[in-house]
Amino acid sequence: MWCAVLTGALLFALITWQVVVRGPLLRADTRLDQHLVGRGPRPLTEFLADLGNTQVALPVLAMALGYALWRGLRLPVLSVALATAAVPAVVVPLKALVARESPVDPADTGFFPSGHAATAAVAYCGAALLLHLCVRGRWPAPVALALTVVTGVGLVLRGYHWPLDVLASWCLAVLLLAPTGWLSRRGRFAGRPPPGSPPRASRAPGAPGR
Repeated sequence: MWCAVLTGALLFALITWQVVVRGPLLRADTRLDQHLVGRGPRPLTEFLADLGNTQVALPVLAMALGYALWRGLRLPVLSVALATAAVPAVVVPLKALVARESPVDPADTGFFPSGHAATAAVAYCGAALLLHLCVRGRWPAPVALALTVVTGVGLVLRGYHWPLDVLASWCLAVLLLAPTGWLSRRGRFAGRPPPGSPPRASRAPGAPGR
């Protein structure tokens, strides 16, 4: 896990630096974007991009937060909620400082990093972390990753963001959700079992002679 966090931090720093100084990575990003914008059926790419809207992503997260809270997982709920609140607190100042232009209108600035991509990543992956602690099976993680990726693809294909805007937002999401992931791996999020679950077997030592 710490390897993923370190990689995310280094990538985010590298991408931000290249965008600010207009380095070779930015120039490659511009060339790549020219080949991607406008591709794919517009209704589909618009739908994928809309998955990053707060009206879509936050209700999904809210349901996961409510379920985890009902299960007694107060600490993970607080951790994911704080990560979600941190998205605009980090993204908005960065947009103003970097002032990267729009892929379709150079006069329009404030596109790095992508707030929609960051919102989708934190909301869907945060919900997956919570559900992973509540339900059996590993399905929440691949579903969340798929939703995160297709949102980013839609944002790029529709021309709402450059590829590096989206990639930087994914790195930021890794950093914001790192505390939740770390605590969950440490087993700090023990909640109550769902109704109807069989009681856990007692770990008390048996009677002598058994």
